[in-house]
Amino acid sequence: MIIVGAGVLGTMHAWQAVDRGHEVVHLEREAAARGASVRNFGLVWVGGRAPGPELEAARRARVLWEEIADRVPALGFRPSGSLTVARTEHELAVARAAAQAPDAAERGYRLLDPERVREVNPALRGDHLGALWCRSDAQVEPRTAQAALQDELRRGGRYTLLTGREVRDLAGPGAVRDDHGEVHRGDAVVLCTGAWLGGLVRELLPDPPVRRVRLQMAQTAPLGTTLTTAVADGDSFRYYPAYRGPALDELNSAQPQPPTARDHGMQLLMVQRADGSLTIGDTHEYDAPFAFDTVEDPYEHLTEVAGRLLGRPLPPIRRRWAGVYAQCADPSSVVHRAAVGPDAWLVTGPGGRGMTCSPAIAETTADELGW
Repeated sequence: MIIVGAGVLGTMHAWQAVDRGHEVVHLEREAAARGASVRNFGLVWVGGRAPGPELEAARRARVLWEEIADRVPALGFRPSGSLTVARTEHELAVARAAAQAPDAAERGYRLLDPERVREVNPALRGDHLGALWCRSDAQVEPRTAQAALQDELRRGGRYTLLTGREVRDLAGPGAVRDDHGEVHRGDAVVLCTGAWLGGLVRELLPDPPVRRVRLQMAQTAPLGTTLTTAVADGDSFRYYPAYRGPALDELNSAQPQPPTARDHGMQLLMVQRADGSLTIGDTHEYDAPFAFDTVEDPYEHLTEVAGRLLGRPLPPIRRRWAGVYAQCADPSSVVHRAAVGPDAWLVTGPGGRGMTCSPAIAETTADELGW
């Protein structure tokens, strides 16, 4: 199998191929993955997914992540769950509606009062009215997960990763030619090129049904205490499709977002890394061309909101970055998977679900292609 793109989606396709007995040549145009796969929270986020195929993919991926982590401890997999904290009555009403929904048990939801919130996550010392606990959510280390998976694949002897190789064209059924002039032949080619939609991808699929989305995030100094769950604020109810309904409509009507959050399409997500630091974000920008710089207002907003939930100042921000991912234009589609040539397929557009759903997406590709 020839896999193009060494982000999490491409690497999970390589994992599926090797696990099913195939040899894999894995091509990456950079020295290592540098796109959305390393510029995210590392969340395996089940709770907020839309009912139907998206939730099914997330739940299956959650099982696969844990199975893979048993073989690759360096993933840093932690079944930590998440708390979406409600600070107002309207936010609490959305949390309560979710906890009472028919699929609440399937998602692992439970509504917690303030005392129980602090038992589950003692670091949340700020004022709030309760939280929606999603016990299904988990996390991995996004900066190192791909490398950990690739190291494990190498040990099997049937996996070759070639970096600094940009694929220029298809060179026949199941074959590609890279920018070194080398042709790589296999039984199938899978292109997992992320937000890179130019070059060969544009030639093969001139008008892909995906859009690009830009986000800003940051990482702080170590917190100095353990954040036992991932944490989200009440604005996350507005962003994730699982919470749609009358309670959310009332929240949006009665409690508009602060201007900075509204203008930048914001929610707070906060996840602790293995070194004790916090990844915080994020923003959503949909209209290209995107800005080339980061702006400070969103970081000030995130710092303020996170500090209120923690009941203490957020540690200083040590890193800031922006990233771009590809998202299916049809919100009901988990991913765009299409034949683009003889024995060649493009798999792209999982959007902000890439880290969550990539194991299940790769498994489905392998099943559909008869690996």
